[in-house]
Amino acid sequence: MHKENDGQPVIAVLNIVDDANITAPGELGVSEQVFDQLNLPPGTSVTVKHASPPASLEAVHDKISGETLDYEQYLNIARDVVENRYSKIEIAAFLVGCAETGFEREEVLHLTRAMVETGDRLEWGEALVADKHCIGGIPGNRTTMLIVPIIAAHGMLMPKTSSRAITSPAGTADTMEVLARVDLLPEALHTIVQQERGCLAWGGTARLAPVDDILIAVERPLSMDSPGQMVASILSKKVAAGSTRLLIDVPLGPTAKVRSHQEALRLRKLFEYVGDHIGLELEVVITDGSQPIGRGIGLLEARDVMQVLECRPQAPLDLREKALQLAGRILEFDADVRGGDGYHIARDILDSGRALSKMEAIIQAQGKNPDPPQLGRLHHVIAAAESGKITAIDNLQMANIARLAGAPLDKGAGVDLHRKTGEHVEAGEPLYTIYAAFPANEEFALDAAQQYCGYTVEKHDE
Repeated sequence: MHKENDGQPVIAVLNIVDDANITAPGELGVSEQVFDQLNLPPGTSVTVKHASPPASLEAVHDKISGETLDYEQYLNIARDVVENRYSKIEIAAFLVGCAETGFEREEVLHLTRAMVETGDRLEWGEALVADKHCIGGIPGNRTTMLIVPIIAAHGMLMPKTSSRAITSPAGTADTMEVLARVDLLPEALHTIVQQERGCLAWGGTARLAPVDDILIAVERPLSMDSPGQMVASILSKKVAAGSTRLLIDVPLGPTAKVRSHQEALRLRKLFEYVGDHIGLELEVVITDGSQPIGRGIGLLEARDVMQVLECRPQAPLDLREKALQLAGRILEFDADVRGGDGYHIARDILDSGRALSKMEAIIQAQGKNPDPPQLGRLHHVIAAAESGKITAIDNLQMANIARLAGAPLDKGAGVDLHRKTGEHVEAGEPLYTIYAAFPANEEFALDAAQQYCGYTVEKHDE
């Protein structure tokens, strides 16, 4: 479909209706997205014809065949994707082709540059713009929401824009949305960051590497997150967001995304290679990913964050400690902070209440959620089948159970962990509680937990 005498195309699925209350004969109804894209008034004349495949689709077939693509090919694919010339099936073909045949490191660089080129970029007018990203895979690992207020309270600039969850029960943007608005336009972002020195927002509304958001929307139901695609996704967003110094958290563990030290080192080298070639100074930190961080998975991750900021006795210590370690590394990006002093400065900012005050100011500036979501009314306790010591918690299974319960789309769904590794548990004592808002979701999650609870308990010797 395109406007007459203009030629601006829109790829669309044609649905035929026989109700004149929807569209009369000779009329064509389009979605709000198309109206926004065409920016045309109602009543504009258009023509309709069979869609022709985008020219860049040939490169997708080449990739599926295992060929290496160059920058121009990735740029053409990115342009066609962002201009809605690809169907979801064609996007899925591209993603599967990349995941199955893999990327040369130059291809990751090409894809990263193509993603940046086809979107907008934020400029902050400062030499040091700090950022942090975790590659994911660890439920409850919500350190960013603690790091941003610590760094901003110190005075460093940290405008954090995040994607929503891809394969996890919650991302930073999903969790922050429990507390405040995250869909902020670039003008609002600039105002908030100038005022508070930081923000915690979703990057989608700012058109920062918008190709990435489109790809993520298809990746999510496929539960795909290949290493090359992940590196391009992360770094394109950071460059577009105006970051100059970046800390990347790579959790390592038997049920994390990265399961061997050798794999972690390969990923670090790939991040460093792309970062060097796009002018982004970064540091990769390999962290403990052997079990979930904190206690909440889903909505309850926001509760854990606030408990740490408020220095409550029940605050999860592992979440607090990891956030302080990472915040300390970022504080040392500041030339005025001596190496080794970052952790102590971060701890002082947190313990003094300055981080809490900064977080509250950021929440108010972004727009405090007037009606924060409540935990799902349905809940079920999963108890230990036997007595013993908890030796392992499966990150993938716990994330799977939380997603089956409805997270992250249902903000009231998730899992509350009562026990962590190394602790002793008696048979019948609770390991965790599943929360859901709908009976079907509760049943799905409960069925998965009953097949495999996700905990490994070693029996006591008789």
